[in-house]
Formats: sequence, structure tokens, C-alpha cells
Amino acid sequence: MSDLLINSPAGFKWGYTPITTMGEAHFDTGINFGILKLKGGETRSLAAPLESAYLLISGNATFRYDGKTVATERLSIFDEAPVALHLAAGSKAGLSANSDCEWAVFQVENDKAFATCLFDAANMLENEHRGKGLLQDTAYRIVRTIFDFRNRPEAKLVLGEVVNFPGRWSSYPPHHHPQPEVYHYRFTKPQGYGHGEVGDQVFMLRQNDTLKIPQGKDHSQVSAPGYGMYYIWVIRHLPENPYTGPEFTPAHEWTLAKDAEVWHPDLKLYPVVAKAEDASDPRRPRAKP
Repeated sequence: MSDLLINSPAGFKWGYTPITTMGEAHFDTGINFGILKLKGGETRSLAAPLESAYLLISGNATFRYDGKTVATERLSIFDEAPVALHLAAGSKAGLSANSDCEWAVFQVENDKAFATCLFDAANMLENEHRGKGLLQDTAYRIVRTIFDFRNRPEAKLVLGEVVNFPGRWSSYPPHHHPQPEVYHYRFTKPQGYGHGEVGDQVFMLRQNDTLKIPQGKDHSQVSAPGYGMYYIWVIRHLPENPYTGPEFTPAHEWTLAKDAEVWHPDLKLYPVVAKAEDASDPRRPRAKP
């Protein structure tokens, strides 16, 4: 097993489960990341010496911060916008689980002060249909940028989500950046899977997996046909070197052009020789060569 891929096939226990930690021995991203699960009726006070973000994955929850009480709900990470509370180090807030709830929690070192903000569909930065109209839509996906340096300039975190359509690519063309990144995956069905590239390594991605992406490594992914793939992406700004966007691998950068010439098969050169009703069935017995 690679030190980059962290499997959690059984899911996560109640309470907080750490997945990556600052200062860990192998491929330290400088990001604390874990999953917080609370049962309906439980509450949690938030006061950490670190910049923190709490991204709601599922459930009905109430956020309390700066004298405000805001009720939220998220039933589908695939079909609904994100809900995330972002706090500076030393800020105080609270979570209440009105039903069984699950959050992804991210933390980094940052001594800069900024106001606590709850992000949702009304104020998230972008909801992008990226890749639409390119490469026969084979890399068409939804990219949700919750916050980055443009709307949270004092932050050290960049937070977003991707909805990867079945059988299609995302984070494509392959790209890299000097800042470390963490991906966390979910699928439309528990047996769903995809594949992710980190440099020359390729990993099978399954439900609840987490992938660490070291600085400067090319990365992209694809979901298996039939399975929608969702992943959270979080990047840590480096001192004097904030993340401002991806750097695409030069060999594949041509795929970004709207007029890029992509091979289209001439189906007349591939005549169907089996009966139509049989050819469409992948379980059809094949003749021995």
C-alpha cells in the first residue's frame, strides 16, 4: 500500500477520526484532515488554535457563531451545494446535530485573523461546469470552489468539491502545483470506484478513500462507468507562494483548446456482424477463436 493512499473501507466511527495529520512521517501535507460524525442530538464546541473548516457531508445541522444560529441541511453531496463553516485560529463556534451528521474537518497553521463565515449556495465562490464542450465532454465535471485567496485572502486553506460524472475524467488535463493537496472520495454506490494518477502511480479509488498529492506531482482521475464520483479537494497555501491555479502538463495542454482536433472513429469501418439483439448484451457467449 502506498503512503499516499489511505483506505477506510469500513467507513468512520462516531466522533472524530483523524486521517492526515500535520508533521506525519510520510508525505506530510501540513493539513490536519479527519471525519467528524455526531449522532442526532449531539453538540460540539469548536475552539482550535488552528485555522479550521467544517464541511457538511450529510445531515441536518445547526451552526452557532458570532451570535448567529443558522440551521442547515444536506442530503446529497452529488446534487446539493456545499455547506462549510470557516474559522480563524482561536475563533469559537458550535455545531449541533439535529439528525445523524457527518463533517469533513480541515485544519492548518495560520495566525492571521479573519471573520468566521458560513459558506453555502448563496456565497460560495464558483459552481463551474468545467470541461463542457471539450474532448467530446469526456472530462466534463462540476467543480465547486467554496473559498480560495480571492474571497478569503487571509486563509491558508483552499476548499472545494468535484462531482465527477460516471465514466468521465476530472482534474484533466493532468496538472500540478507547488502546494500540497488532499482528496477525499465518495461514490453514488458503495461499490463504486475510480482511478487516480499521482505522477506515474495509478491508484484504485474506493468509497471513503483519501489521496495525498505531494507538491509538484501531476494528478488527474477518472470514474468507472456507472458510478458517480465525488471528492473534496483541499490545498494549503505555502508561505509567500499561495495557490492561484493549476499548472497543466505541457504535453496535454493542447486538450484545453476549443478547436482541438480529436480523433472521431468512422463507424462505417466497423460493421456489426452479430445480430443486433445479441451484440448489445455484454453477457452474450463469444465464439472461440
